[in-house]
Amino acid sequence: MTAFSPDSLILNRKLPLWYQVSQSLRASILGRAPDASLRLPTEEQLAGHYGVSVLTMRQALKELEEEGLISRHRRRGTFIEPGARRSAPRRLLGSIDAIVAQQSGERTTVLGHGPAPVPGELTEHFPDVAEVVAYRRLRRDGETGEPTNWAENAVRPDVAALLDPADLERWPMTKVLRDVVGVRISRITDTVEARLADPETAALLEVPLLSPILHYTGVTYDEDGRVVDVARIRYRGDRFSFTVTVEAQ
Repeated sequence: MTAFSPDSLILNRKLPLWYQVSQSLRASILGRAPDASLRLPTEEQLAGHYGVSVLTMRQALKELEEEGLISRHRRRGTFIEPGARRSAPRRLLGSIDAIVAQQSGERTTVLGHGPAPVPGELTEHFPDVAEVVAYRRLRRDGETGEPTNWAENAVRPDVAALLDPADLERWPMTKVLRDVVGVRISRITDTVEARLADPETAALLEVPLLSPILHYTGVTYDEDGRVVDVARIRYRGDRFSFTVTVEAQ
């Protein structure tokens, strides 16, 4: 492998392999260190890394090339575009790696964290605890510094005790829970709806009061069926759209 080393991936046989690989590699590209190599491993090396066929790997790379994240040069190899950045719309097929990819490549500031009463609208998700640990984060575009979204996470206390807030400035919450804390995530339910910016959201995202935003709610369950995290994220309506694709079995 070259100096650029993609994250590992646990494949889900219920989803297209090329899609899972493309989303995992996309997250690695957008979340790469500033001094990471721009040269990707060969198709064969990447296929071996992910445990898929070369044809599957080729389809995954084609997806990233069409998005403008990579460029492929005959005899020279495949390279990450230096100015690679996310673009909308996002295609989601139910992969946890897709959720990680959607939140990677941004500068994140932790605005605050600490114990808090379970919000009234979340009591159905935390019926057995009186308090959660709340985390507030602001994300900015990695190149322009423009605020793009801000997030509130309500995390189960026993899980939060294992979480280092500094990790949330490096990686999305989903990745930290799964890959750092070790939560065995069974599923995440997503809801996206249109809302108007309240005073706090307008100030943080630097948009006019009552301007349109996309409000995302993600509920994360562990393998025992417990809710471990509820994320509420406000996206600038002029920067994001979400596309959900349903594929025939």
